[in-house]
Order: sequence, then C-alpha cells, then structure tokens
Amino acid sequence: MIKFIKDKPAQPKARLLLAHGAGAGAGSDFMCQLATQLQQHHIEVWRFNFAYMQRFIDTGKRSLPDKFPLLQQQFRQLIEQCPDDLPLFAGGKSMGGRVASMLGPHSKIKAIFAFGYPFHAPKKQQWRIEHFTALGSKLFIAQGERDAFGSRDEVAAQSWPQVTVNWLTDGDHDLKPRVKSGLTQSQLIAQAAKFCSRSIDEVLLANQ
Repeated sequence: MIKFIKDKPAQPKARLLLAHGAGAGAGSDFMCQLATQLQQHHIEVWRFNFAYMQRFIDTGKRSLPDKFPLLQQQFRQLIEQCPDDLPLFAGGKSMGGRVASMLGPHSKIKAIFAFGYPFHAPKKQQWRIEHFTALGSKLFIAQGERDAFGSRDEVAAQSWPQVTVNWLTDGDHDLKPRVKSGLTQSQLIAQAAKFCSRSIDEVLLANQ
C-alpha cells in the first residue's frame, strides 16, 4: 500500500500528485523544498514513493527502478485514490515526471508537470520523447539550462504542440546553478514552483 505525504495549504486551488526521481525518494531535500514552494502558491501536494523506493527505505537494500509499465500502473492506481474535491494535476522530478507524461489520456488529470525532464541519458543520443506527439494532456517542463539530461542548447530548437519548457538560469538536473551565476538552488526551485502555479492557472482558466 503506497502512502501519501500531503502538504496542504489553507486554501488550495489544485492538487498535484508528485512523484520522485530515480535515485531519491519523496522525502528528499529537493522534493521537500519543491512541495513547500508549491504550497505557498496554494497548490496541495501529494508526494509518494514508488514501490521499489519504499522497499529501499524499509530494508536499506537499494535496487533499480521497476520497469516503466509497472511504474505507470502504480501511478494510475494512485490517481484513482485521489478525491474529486480539487482539480488534479500529475507530475514529478526527472523519472517521475517522465512516468507521468507517459500515462496517456486520463479523465481526472488536467495537465502534467516535469521538474527536470530526462530528455536523454547524459552523453547519450537516445532521446525519450517518442510519446510527445501523443500526450494525453499538456506537459509543462521546468528545466535547468545546463541539465545534462537535456540542456537549453539541445532542446530549444525543438518544439512539440503540447509541451511548454520553462528554462531556469544556469540550473543543472537538480536545478542547482553555479556559484558564479549569483543564484541558488532554492531560488530556482521557487521559480519552478511559480511556473507550475502560473501554468495551473492557465489550464483552469481554459477549462472554465
């Protein structure tokens, strides 16, 4: 049984089901910071650990992530557990965002968010975008400009009708900028949360 970690603002405008990346779970510093920032924008965040990550937390024995069909199945089951009292969005950090983007059409999901999308493995040319032409809903990506999984120089020349990419100055895959940029990871995470909030507002307005 997968349990949620819930971050609830006083007056939520939407709920975001948020998955973690491949190597760090829902309680990682990045996920906690992101959830806190989203909460400040009146977004209720429901974080969770995929089953393989929960096994690692429970036993201390690390394993590779489950295959994507199983991760997608787990994500869909959690979507069905969410009540209908708020507009529902889905997303995640890196792998979690990719899994969310591959769910296909779902009547409960208004849009998808990825915080650092893994367009390809570092220094590899196999891109993970085949499904971008057949997304079930709009996909909003907050991406660091220096992300080794898909930098601005690599991605900016491409476009997909359902995909919006918001570039974060000098950020890497964890949205960490270099010291010389004068920015901090916390600032970029805050910018990513603001982008998410603004995009949710646009989607909700369009659906009225």
